[in-house]
Amino acid sequence: MKIEIINGPNLNLLGTREPEIYGKAGFEEVFKALRSRFAEVDLAWYQSNVEGELVNMIQAAGSTADGLIINPGGYSHTSVAIADAIAAIGIPVIEVHITNLLSREEFRHTSITGRYCRGTIMGLGTDGYRLAVEALKELIK
Repeated sequence: MKIEIINGPNLNLLGTREPEIYGKAGFEEVFKALRSRFAEVDLAWYQSNVEGELVNMIQAAGSTADGLIINPGGYSHTSVAIADAIAAIGIPVIEVHITNLLSREEFRHTSITGRYCRGTIMGLGTDGYRLAVEALKELIK
């Protein structure tokens, strides 16, 4: 079973960007814990601040992975291109947000990309990635 994780803009700053909101762990640390916990799953991750690169990675995951976890960051609220790529790939996608979008600014309350995902996990910190892997393992069986 192969699961890709794609992180969008500013998620390369995890651990240093507003640690009181996003936590003190960088994504490398989060990913290492995921690989340790889910040794039976082939996990890979990618991060970009560039919308077109994210679209390319989503499309590639559609033909190489069994499932996708995506945190589109701020593009969740603005990117029709990322939403269209998610809708087109034909594998289950779980959207993860470290914070609870509904407790933040009103413009963050709508996720354009989430509409095309199987589910969304938000507000549980980086533990949302673990929960997303568990959900995809059940969906992919």
